[in-house]
Amino acid sequence: MLDRTADPRMRRTPYGPPDAVERLAAALPGRLRDALPPVIRTGSPWPVRVDVLLEDGLSEDDVDAWVPGVSVLGAGGDALDVAVRDGRVVGVRGRAADRVNHGRLDPREGDAWRRRSGRLTRPLVRDGDRLVEATWDEALDRVAGRSRELLAGPGGWGRIGFHTGGRLFLEEHYTLAVIGKAGIGTPHMDGDTRWQAAAASAALAESFGADGQPGTWTDVDHCDAVALWGHDAASADPVLWERVLDRRLGPGPPAVVAVDARDSAVTREADVHLAPRAGTNVALMNALLHELIAGNRYDPAYLAQHATGFAELCRVVEAYPAKRAAEICGLPACDIERAADVLGSAERLLSTVGPGFHRSNQAVAAACQVHNLHLLRGMLGRPGAGVLQLGGPPSGRNALETGAAGDLPGLRNWANPRHVRELADLWNVEPSVIPHWGPSTHATQIFRYAEEGSVGLLWITASDPVGAVPGLDRVLSRPDVFVVVQDPCLTDTARLADVVLPAAAWGERTGTVTSADRTVHLCEKAVEPPGEARPDLAILLDYARRMGFADRAGGPLVHWHDAESAFEAWKACTKGRPCDYTGITYERLRAGGVQWPCAPSGSHGTERLYAGGRFATSAGQCQTFGHDLATGADYGDERPEDPAGRALLHAADYEPSPEVVDEDHPLVFTTRRLPVRPAPITEASPQQGHGPGLEVHPSDAAVLGLGEGDLARVESPLGSIEARVRLSGTRPGLVVLPLPAGGDEALARAAAHLTATGWDPVARQPLRTVAAVRLSAVNGAGGARPGLGPMAVAPMTPLPAADPGVPATAGGPAEPSDRFEEV
Repeated sequence: MLDRTADPRMRRTPYGPPDAVERLAAALPGRLRDALPPVIRTGSPWPVRVDVLLEDGLSEDDVDAWVPGVSVLGAGGDALDVAVRDGRVVGVRGRAADRVNHGRLDPREGDAWRRRSGRLTRPLVRDGDRLVEATWDEALDRVAGRSRELLAGPGGWGRIGFHTGGRLFLEEHYTLAVIGKAGIGTPHMDGDTRWQAAAASAALAESFGADGQPGTWTDVDHCDAVALWGHDAASADPVLWERVLDRRLGPGPPAVVAVDARDSAVTREADVHLAPRAGTNVALMNALLHELIAGNRYDPAYLAQHATGFAELCRVVEAYPAKRAAEICGLPACDIERAADVLGSAERLLSTVGPGFHRSNQAVAAACQVHNLHLLRGMLGRPGAGVLQLGGPPSGRNALETGAAGDLPGLRNWANPRHVRELADLWNVEPSVIPHWGPSTHATQIFRYAEEGSVGLLWITASDPVGAVPGLDRVLSRPDVFVVVQDPCLTDTARLADVVLPAAAWGERTGTVTSADRTVHLCEKAVEPPGEARPDLAILLDYARRMGFADRAGGPLVHWHDAESAFEAWKACTKGRPCDYTGITYERLRAGGVQWPCAPSGSHGTERLYAGGRFATSAGQCQTFGHDLATGADYGDERPEDPAGRALLHAADYEPSPEVVDEDHPLVFTTRRLPVRPAPITEASPQQGHGPGLEVHPSDAAVLGLGEGDLARVESPLGSIEARVRLSGTRPGLVVLPLPAGGDEALARAAAHLTATGWDPVARQPLRTVAAVRLSAVNGAGGARPGLGPMAVAPMTPLPAADPGVPATAGGPAEPSDRFEEV
């Protein structure tokens, strides 16, 4: 274990696990916990520490008002209060009473609230080759006019697409979903969530029947082992990592297993660190499962009652003893066995799964193997035993729940006629209006349809995809694609739009967001948006009114008028669903975050899912009938809902990654986000004077004649970048480019463009994380300045013609392709 107490930058609040009585109390439903005597502590033992970030020269006494808000960084959804002085935001403060962060702040918040320059204050419309200011009536009349024109033609519902980013509140996501699915009837709705959280969501649905995290942040308090699967929590979720470190410094510290090929604060802290070759996660997971089964370290009674598929799982993992997996993964077999010992002996195991699994080869299959491990050991539904699939910001969870991306609203199954009828009755529309003949079109496929000309209007909200998708600027510049961008700032994407709608930013509107552990928080409006900028909800409601969207009775389809009434409409959509919000109100949220599901009869939300071993696979609940993890084929009626509500053990054979090294490109390239604040300086974590550079193992550098600080070029078949070398503890054969949190996004995009994009067959999430590359010294670079050099990126090859499984419509190609990849 590293010494994390000597560094004054690392403020620690050590604590130990609850005692046996407190753990028993934590396992009780909320209404029973309320009946316990006060002497029995029922809350988290994690000490409160209130972080305050204010403008220089200001103190808390100088603040006019503190307005409740929530962080949209990472997956945590940390509660905070927004500091307002003279009508503007001047800082933030952690909320001490909140169940998620106990007053702590993600250090990135220090920059997030300051980023308010370059704001749009009036709508813009295209006049030839330039954007000019316009009134709201002029801008929205153009959008509504083009919408009506497309809808009037054959298959017009397939001519309109929506791409949504992570800034929207739940109420805005739901309003957008109703407009798109019931007002227009388009299947072309997706967004940034596809690139961040799709694999996490799909894995949860495949194993447990529906999206929704089984675990909770308080499982850190109770666990005796933490496994981080492809998750650099120190960078991505620093408040969660602080909680783990505080447990590690207190009595009864949990063991830590880290699976990540990169060198990071998490891997240096771990008791067991596994650094597998890129793309071999499934082989590693199968070996760990093999070791547990072979060593009889599983719970036969739990499996017999609460899971199916054990025999098939045994058959598959039998072929993956530690020795064979070690050869595939490039690991010592003894390290796999050590990890299995920790995982197999833990009484309360918490797993967090991150991008190293979600954006790698066989993403959903690998994430499901983590679920298999917990099901084998019966490690679900009790304090300290849970899984957290962490993908993207909190609002991304809302996009998935509400149907603005992925499945139908309320985690419903598009292939279940009963679910479609439920929505039709709720919205008072004909079931045939709601697109349910196949899964929603995924994000990159929507852009492909726009490139082909079948999507004639593309509405992009709270996202700047031009910077993330190579060649998209070419698509959005087509004269036959009418582009609407709704954003607080004039982004690269907005510069290509036909209409730009100025939106209110964080702190300028009211709404709710849901964190990764299902905690719902309310964000209240703190300040007015600049100029004529409007809240996203107000923009969508105005569009719906202009379009005249109506239900069967002739009344308005979108009948709410503000954030709270939109939240009440969403609650009705969730009644009886796994994500039941019906017991949550704005009034309750003003007292603190509440977890779903939460029915009106309960005094609390539900802290852990599946406590009774009954999963969302039961009749009427399941979000999916399941898929073949290797091909993505939908099982449909071949695997119907399970009447007993049992989880599914998804077996998966290892399939090698298509991105393989060869003589010309013998190394593997990837990236990692740097921690949001400096890590402690230790012998295991040297910090070089020239700053972050390209992390290379000393043995690889020696072969290439590269030394510390040398300028090197990384080349893949698609492009190249140049950076200074930093000798590090990354695994041999791997080259890692650290990306500063909140830093140069152009660098991040350039690095991403080195990689050929594959797709997970189930989640349709791009797996652009690794590339086979060659590394070479840049001649004559010895006198160049430290840091990053020039970057060159190759253009993107055209996207595939279609997404298999999406039926032929007026909004897409006539014949789906059987090939699903982007190159």
